[in-house]
Amino acid sequence: MTTEKLEGKRIGFLGGGAMAGALIKGLLAAKVPSQQVRASDVKAARLTELATNYGIETSTDNAELVRWANVIVVSVKPQIVDRVLPVLRDNMSADALIISIAAGVPIVVFEDALPKAAKVIRTMPNTAAIALAGATGIAAGTAATEADLATAVALFEAVGRCAVLDENLLDAVTGLSGSGPAYVMLMIEALADGGVKVGLGRDVALMLAAQTVYGAAKLQLETGEHPGRLKDMVTSPGGTAIAGLHTLESGGLRRTLIDAVEAAAKRSAELGEQLVERRRRSIA
Repeated sequence: MTTEKLEGKRIGFLGGGAMAGALIKGLLAAKVPSQQVRASDVKAARLTELATNYGIETSTDNAELVRWANVIVVSVKPQIVDRVLPVLRDNMSADALIISIAAGVPIVVFEDALPKAAKVIRTMPNTAAIALAGATGIAAGTAATEADLATAVALFEAVGRCAVLDENLLDAVTGLSGSGPAYVMLMIEALADGGVKVGLGRDVALMLAAQTVYGAAKLQLETGEHPGRLKDMVTSPGGTAIAGLHTLESGGLRRTLIDAVEAAAKRSAELGEQLVERRRRSIA
């Protein structure tokens, strides 16, 4: 990962929650100077934590942060976005790049509220960014340039991997990687329960389950092999893996996971539509 695209950028986090903390941690781990990063939040205790852990400047003054930054990461909860839009509109510089990580908030919400030429990028990261192993979908607004996209990609590559997509695919990203950590945690828990059932201690079973999931994912990412091929490498004729796989297929695991991604993506789209409709009603 290269931070060349972030050189000279003043990166301000409007909201200092867990995801903002993960991105700050990733940027500093990628050797972005702490002087290039600031954060604002209403919670003084959280700002003290960020300043202590990462050596960055913090403030409770959102307007001050927006005036300072030329890359503004909107990292507040979706229901708070309406409250920060006026601060952005009244204080952002003409060349500022707005990067939103507010889940489900469409680009049009920002573009309708900000100056006409405002450059907006919407992203959908996931909680694995906290472990610098995130997966992020990135979509550009009307005025965002290729250089702006490169800046956003560099930022999110500091905490994992990312894909640039059309905005209409971000609901699918939400259903897959955005919500995916919850599905995988359920699988890790279930695998550990299976280990306990056949005699392993809880701590050992949980460690083995988590490491197995981590190792399998790392193997696929590093080799680029189709998961079916990697599965076949483990599956000997008449062996243990095929017996377990038969049970999983009989229980409908494959179909259930597909259905879970589809249901979460559909719900994401519904929430986005509701948000846009509520905003339009409030403006009318």
